Amino acid sequence: MESAAKVDELYEQYIRRLTPQQKRQLMEKLAHDLALQGEPAGETGCSLLHLVGLGAEIWQAMDAQQYVNALRDEWDHPQ
Repeated sequence: MESAAKVDELYEQYIRRLTPQQKRQLMEKLAHDLALQGEPAGETGCSLLHLVGLGAEIWQAMDAQQYVNALRDEWDHPQ
């Protein structure tokens, strides 16, 4: 039996009949289990490494020290 079909069968046999309160409790238990298990490495589809270099062109013309000085000036003289 395929995984999706098995889930559908479980839902029809057991979950659909639950009260809204019982369904909330089940969702809490499932969410807790998922949080404990976490996502296996490589299955999240997102990595911070994909962000490397993004937006670099924005900072090319900016002098780092000038930028920091401007920020500090804003802190000292908020608008």
